[in-house]
This record gives sequence, C-alpha cells and structure tokens, in this order.
Amino acid sequence: MRAELSETPESATARASDLRIGGLEKLSLVDWPGRLSATLFLQGCAWRCRYCHNPHLIPFAAAPGGGPTWTSVLAWLSRRRGLLDGVVFSGGEPTWQAGLGAAVEAVRELGFAAALHTGGPRPDRMERLLPRLAWVGFDFKAPFARYAGVTGADDGGRARASLRLLLDAGVAHEIRTTWHPQLLAPGDLEAMASTLVDEGVRTWVIQRFRPDGCADPELRAHPAGEPPVERLRHPALSIVVR
Repeated sequence: MRAELSETPESATARASDLRIGGLEKLSLVDWPGRLSATLFLQGCAWRCRYCHNPHLIPFAAAPGGGPTWTSVLAWLSRRRGLLDGVVFSGGEPTWQAGLGAAVEAVRELGFAAALHTGGPRPDRMERLLPRLAWVGFDFKAPFARYAGVTGADDGGRARASLRLLLDAGVAHEIRTTWHPQLLAPGDLEAMASTLVDEGVRTWVIQRFRPDGCADPELRAHPAGEPPVERLRHPALSIVVR
C-alpha cells in the first residue's frame, strides 16, 4: 500500500490514530523555546537533507515496534494536564501525514497548546494547520532556488509558499537554518538574509551543524566551525547563532 511507503494520502476522514509515530520525548526544554513541552516525532520525510540528525525518522514506514501508538500517547498526555505547556509535532516532516490536523485538534482539546517543526513542503496542509498552532519552528534550508542541493528535492517554491503563509498568519515562530560550509557558502547566507528581510522577518537563528546522528560521512569528517555571520550586514535582521 502507498501509505506504508510514502506520505499519507489525503482523506476526508484522516484520523490521528493513523499517525506513524517514531518516538516521544516526554519533557523538552528546547523544542519550543520558553515552554515545557512534550515532543512527538512523526515518521517519514521525502527530503534527504545531508545534515539530518534523525535519519531513522526518514522512512515513511516505521520500524516494527519502533514508536508508541497514538492511543498510548493520548492516554499519557491526559495524565500530564497542568504539568506541560504544550505538544510539539516534529519529525521527520510532520506535514507529510494527513492525520496531523486531527492530532493537533486532539491535543488542543486536552488543554495543550500545539506547536510544529516543519520545512514547509506541504503549504496546502500548512494553511489548514496554522489557525490551530501557537508556535512554528520553520527550517529555512537554503536559497529557495537551491533547495535541491540541500534537500534532494526541488521544493523551494513550496517552502517559500509555506513561509509566506506562516508570516501572514501572525503565528509566533522561529526561522532557523542549519549551516555547514559544504552546503551553504557565505553568498548563500547573504541571499537568505536578504530574502528574510524582504519577507519582513526580524530574527533569524543560524544553527551550528551537529555531527551526532548525521549519516553523511563527508559532513561528519569536516567540522563546520562557526557560521560567518559577521559578513551579514542587515540592520533590520537580528541574527542569533545557536
């Protein structure tokens, strides 16, 4: 079946119970800055970002017994009301799963705020999700015309559309980029900064490459060092290195 091999197809009856879950972080202080959250890692991603540190979440078919069921997650969350601020849906790429909207609604009905980590490959689903989200961590991978060089897919147009939807919605967010010199040259960072300024973004987080978990031996063999942010001169854009 296609649903076992790739993204879950559209369905008028997409259910949260259809989610393929790769793991659950029961307490996170970093996945949603300033909030105590649980993080649900959804299985599956059509992109192949070379720096990915969760490669086990890339296959759309979860490993047998690899993650909790939605029923068990919901039962556990019902016992954490008043102790957690919210639930972060991460991955993989959560928006590839059609049941994500129903899952977001379910955690909100339990009294939790919902947040999303995404690279924006599905602007159609993003548009439907945004009214129900309290925060979005948006991964800006590369200059939109060069997405294939980082993700393996020419989805820069989709990512741009999702970013525009996010900014227009006024949902609290963080725009972040993972930097490695073999993937993004200083000129790429300059182009990305200009794009963000043009889009009205005021803060950009540039993340240092993390070798742990990365499956790419070439990137692991070449330390990334510090992002060359001193070359980025955009008074309207605050740049944070993390």
